[in-house]
Amino acid sequence: MEKPVYKRVLLKISGEALAGEAGRGLDFDMLGRVSQVIKKCVDAGVQVGVVIGAGNFWRGVKDGGGKMERTRADHMGMLGTVMNCLAMADVLEQNGVEVRVQTAIEMRAIAEPYIRSRAVRHLEKGRVVIFGCGTGNPFFSTDTAAVLRGTEINADVILLAKNIDGVYSADPRKDATAVKFDTITHDEVLARHLQVMDSTAASLSMDNKVPVLLFALEDPENIYRAVMGEKIGTVIRA
Repeated sequence: MEKPVYKRVLLKISGEALAGEAGRGLDFDMLGRVSQVIKKCVDAGVQVGVVIGAGNFWRGVKDGGGKMERTRADHMGMLGTVMNCLAMADVLEQNGVEVRVQTAIEMRAIAEPYIRSRAVRHLEKGRVVIFGCGTGNPFFSTDTAAVLRGTEINADVILLAKNIDGVYSADPRKDATAVKFDTITHDEVLARHLQVMDSTAASLSMDNKVPVLLFALEDPENIYRAVMGEKIGTVIRA
């Protein structure tokens, strides 16, 4: 049987991806497809941590920009991530996967507080750990939260599942001459101002030498392909 190339991964899923074609709210068909692939990864022996965005409910900067105080708008986004975390946890459990939800802001009635050692222990026991509330701080994206949690749990790689199939020299939707990279350094991402993840996330992964693999979530099987070492997306490395 083919073995995965990574033992422990941190998977970042955008909230928009969970909305499916509707663009808002939750598409349970998409949730089901993603959860089935995560189960395949767990069954293959991969330890999986997950960070989920909240763009299907609320984007702090975009939705609250100019109309709300930024910190409060970001807090609303953190609450949106928790709704996505609970939905993903429920669907995973329906598929027979043990799950724990941990949040950076304490809400003990519905989730565990984030404690690194406890999260690692859950992973070692084969449970999927879903991290909610981003970093728990305003002004930081869930991409940054994914790199932070991935670094803290000593993940082998950060899997950024996006709505684009890799890193390009320019936006391929606007520039027909845009070239896709198989690999690129964090330095190049920052120097070229490539909008694949925010600069804080790129700097954090660079400083801690954590590789990032960016690929499209349109086909959730790409998650499994990534952990098995298939050549997909773009690897961002030091």
